Amino acid sequence: MNPSLEPKVRQARERLDAHVRDMMKWHFSPETGSPFWLDWAKKEAKFDPRKDVKGFADLVKFGHFEDEKLRGGPVNRWIPKGLAGKPAYVFETGGTTGIPKSRVVVDDFRIDYEQFGDNLPDQYFPRKSNWLMLGPSGPRRLRLAVEHLCQYRGGICFMVDLDPRWVVKLIKKGWMEHLKAYQEHVIDQAMTVLSAKHDIKCMFTTPKLLDALASRLEKEGSSIRQAGITGIFCGGTEMTAQWVRFAIEEYLGGGKDVYIAPTYGNTLMGLAAADMPKPPDYKITYYAPEPRAVVEVMNFDDYEKVVEFGQEGRVMLTTLTREFFVPRFLERDEGVREPPTEKYPCPGVSGVKPFREIAAATTVGVY
Repeated sequence: MNPSLEPKVRQARERLDAHVRDMMKWHFSPETGSPFWLDWAKKEAKFDPRKDVKGFADLVKFGHFEDEKLRGGPVNRWIPKGLAGKPAYVFETGGTTGIPKSRVVVDDFRIDYEQFGDNLPDQYFPRKSNWLMLGPSGPRRLRLAVEHLCQYRGGICFMVDLDPRWVVKLIKKGWMEHLKAYQEHVIDQAMTVLSAKHDIKCMFTTPKLLDALASRLEKEGSSIRQAGITGIFCGGTEMTAQWVRFAIEEYLGGGKDVYIAPTYGNTLMGLAAADMPKPPDYKITYYAPEPRAVVEVMNFDDYEKVVEFGQEGRVMLTTLTREFFVPRFLERDEGVREPPTEKYPCPGVSGVKPFREIAAATTVGVY
């Protein structure tokens, strides 16, 4: 790490430690905590989070959070008493088989995406511009979050219908003809919106859908830029440096005409941002929105040890908002730990891909 960054990194860590203490008071106080965590503290805890957790490092006392606890209900047990009575949303993840994991949200998705939106370059994501949400619809955070991001920046968001659970079923059944037809159905919707003179300049999509849209536009003698798009917010596990390089060179005018903002996120974390990849390596390094969420990279053989910078490991997530506390959750991803930067004074992660021990059993749909 660059020695000149040390003061800034130290300040960020002190801010994180203070935030952790605030979150312990909030989530474990009888007046403000959620029924889930208050019940856990009463029946299972072997320590007092409000007294014994003095900083981020002390969260190790919680062990690793098991996301199976998020399956089933009642979901109200996750709503902190301090937020009782506020309108709430429920967002789901998974659900292709069995009961999906769910997260109750009040304002977190708005806060996360506003912070992300504040860092988008206005040159490519002009304020008051309209957006196309070319991604999953239904009970997912992304659908409302992208719409809010668009509205926050002064625009109107146009949607398509897309059920990723059906896509995964088609893949598992081997119905490739049906899969292709469904993808064309989604791209048909996008093409209709783009052709309707709605002055759309910005878009959210996934790598696979960007491939499909760019190919369709090319067949019709057009391109992403000719369709009016200048800024693309893109996320998904298919977001490799190799793919980004291809997309920038082949679809986006070499990066001069269209800006692509890669992101890594999910319903639990929110959104980890990255600057637009640049040649020669087009490396993508994501930085979590600390102190609201923290991403660490853990040793494959010992999940209590953080790897050194430049080493691979399994991604571990901690979420720390007033609405939601999840300590030390081992993600289904792996990556390389990266050092802090001037813009992001916290460790990041690059080369994100499905965790090797479960990758073979993971079905990737539209992402």
